[in-house]
Amino acid sequence: MELRHLRYFTAVAETCHFGKAAERLHMAQPALSHAIRQLEAELGAPLFTRTTRQVRLTPAGEFLLGEAQRVLDTVEDSVRGVRRIADGRLGLVRVGFTGTSAFSHLPRIARAVKRDLPGVAVEVHADLLTPAQCDGLRNGDLDLAVLRPPAQGEDIDLHTLEVEPLILAVPADHRLAVEPVVSVADLRTEGFISYAAKDSVVNDAVMRSCQAAGFSPHREHEAAGTAVLLALVAGGLGIAVLPASARALPLAGVVFRDLADAGTVELALAWRRDNDSPLVRSVLEVLEAALAPQPHEVSR
Repeated sequence: MELRHLRYFTAVAETCHFGKAAERLHMAQPALSHAIRQLEAELGAPLFTRTTRQVRLTPAGEFLLGEAQRVLDTVEDSVRGVRRIADGRLGLVRVGFTGTSAFSHLPRIARAVKRDLPGVAVEVHADLLTPAQCDGLRNGDLDLAVLRPPAQGEDIDLHTLEVEPLILAVPADHRLAVEPVVSVADLRTEGFISYAAKDSVVNDAVMRSCQAAGFSPHREHEAAGTAVLLALVAGGLGIAVLPASARALPLAGVVFRDLADAGTVELALAWRRDNDSPLVRSVLEVLEAALAPQPHEVSR
């Protein structure tokens, strides 16, 4: 038995008319009648009772109709699934996020994919430094990454999402908490809370900003991630300079202030250059359109 036989049988069963079924199938009626007789001979059971006036299903034919419809529906679903995968509209995409980018960009990414590619699921890998994300892209653990350039190696392509200014986080009772805008030079005597990772792009940017202001920051504490870093600030253990996207993680006892002369850090969407997955390409198209660079307004 072939799929075409099930399609022939279903057409006749649904119309109860060989002529109408032949028209639906775009074939000659004698050929259709011959195919149905072949199917009945193969199954060893009559599927229709035929008279000069009507065609009706036998009990065996009624049973086969339900089974044939189920099989044909499954085949159609499979065909649609294959085509959606080939078109990059079905599957799982694994996305890495560095630091505060999960707070600022994960919601936008998830919404954009859900809206434009509802058959695609997003698997999130958060709090990854840029070197670890580049390694993940190369070894296949990640499909896309939201990271802070520079990306190590020439096999990683980047699409800039935004350039973030560095801002100041201080305890609510700190002397600088009442200032609308702070200068980096005002931080000369402060104890800094920084990221513990030695490869932190943010730490490097903070160091450059402080050195440009004529001093090196005194690091009193380190934190593995932004949430812990802000908790240390709230506890009065120091101040922190970090990307503006940290404002997406408000915490009682912490006040954010703009830094007039601080540096910036870039945020970019990254992928392996030779990744020719239709799924990755589809998600990239959606995200590049949805995540246009966003300007930051200075809070007064």
